[in-house]
Amino acid sequence: MKNLQPLIGLPFAVALSGFLLPAAVFGAGEDDSSPVTTVEFVDLSRYTGLWYEVAKIPNRFQKQCARGTTAEYALREDGRITVVNRCVKQDGDVDEAAGEARIVDTASNARLEVSFVSFLGWRPFWGDYWVLGLDPDYQWAAIGDPERKYGWILARTPTLDAVILREVFTILERNGYRRDMFEMSLP
Repeated sequence: MKNLQPLIGLPFAVALSGFLLPAAVFGAGEDDSSPVTTVEFVDLSRYTGLWYEVAKIPNRFQKQCARGTTAEYALREDGRITVVNRCVKQDGDVDEAAGEARIVDTASNARLEVSFVSFLGWRPFWGDYWVLGLDPDYQWAAIGDPERKYGWILARTPTLDAVILREVFTILERNGYRRDMFEMSLP
């Protein structure tokens, strides 16, 4: 259950279910044998703040989200990161999930795990959240996991310019993802 909860676009209300669709449902990357690689370094203080979901690999825990998906990150004193994901459901109600992330690779800060499930402070389920691509000015990010089950394109604005979007997809493709795995998100 290592990949139960990715950091972005996470389980709004479905977090407790603990069920995932197998990777085969979404298809695999072009070259599943090559390793997924992250960026060299993420400055977490620059990464924090509000991000908009531009595109995602469809997943079970976001099925209620119709539009306006965001993730907001804040550094905590204990070194972890508070995560709040929001989206607008079909009926117009806002769905929100709060969780936390922990840094797995402290040399790069590019490999994290996130949890949205807590039982009296104990978090039994953590999911991989890897930063695969990152704009030098922290205006967009490509997020994935080592098994290529999940993927997101995030930006500081609800949409990205087509040239930049092609650049982000190129990074994802180098990591074994296919463009057709992703669907564009509605702002």
